[in-house]
Amino acid sequence: MRMKQIKTLMILAMLALFTTTTSAQCTFKNTAFKSGEFLTYNLYYNWKFVWVKAGSASMSTVESSYKGSPAYRSSLTTRGNNRVDNFFVLRDTLLCYNSTKLEPLYFRKGAREGKRYTVDEVWYKYPGNGVNVRQHRLRHDGTHNWQNNNFNECVFDMMSIFLRARSFSPKGWKTGHVVKFPIVDGDDKTPAQLRYQGVVKVKADNGVTYRCLRLAYMEWEEDEKKYKRIVDFYVTDDDNHVPVRLDMFLKFGSAKAFLVGMKGIRNPIESVLK
Repeated sequence: MRMKQIKTLMILAMLALFTTTTSAQCTFKNTAFKSGEFLTYNLYYNWKFVWVKAGSASMSTVESSYKGSPAYRSSLTTRGNNRVDNFFVLRDTLLCYNSTKLEPLYFRKGAREGKRYTVDEVWYKYPGNGVNVRQHRLRHDGTHNWQNNNFNECVFDMMSIFLRARSFSPKGWKTGHVVKFPIVDGDDKTPAQLRYQGVVKVKADNGVTYRCLRLAYMEWEEDEKKYKRIVDFYVTDDDNHVPVRLDMFLKFGSAKAFLVGMKGIRNPIESVLK
């Protein structure tokens, strides 16, 4: 069970169309969320053709500061329950700081998956002619990998792209529309793409049915030389773009996540269906 995929899915559930350049210092106007937003989810895993509740996830975003400057602080935690612990231990915490103009500043992912514990970190600087990225990975065997890279395009970790994509508009998209973008972690830069698949109705675990945009997230698989489908995800078809449901395709099975609750939402929730 590749829980790295689950976190990527949870956090990339909000990807949408975007084009950025370093000349703009990778800024973007936030129109989708405000300080104090809190989202919760139930996680389910398909074990031998039976769906079992695997645990829960929560995400919060608040106004904070980073190195003395105003910033958004966003965190995501996933927790497996005791039943699933018999098969796979899941204890993950993700954290990011973005400027109030949604420039990525810092990212950290601490992941305990099974008997393995790893940490990814990314620091960003914007010197004016690109993006300087310092990347660090603490492997499960205790070894460290450090590297510095300069990119001539904006790059994003899985948390910062979530925050940014909340403000993108899918108006005018047609089924099959594809958008490409780069993702960085503790030791790599990975091509990814989003494929729009239309509008559908989704019932969340809070008992509410929403009108949602359905999108497929894909990552480049170097060994196979092609994009591999990782998740189908469903986000509210309104200005909030809140993830309501995720269908995850894992190496050893499949998983789903359903929205349980949301607080501190910035805009009217206009996607609710009666």
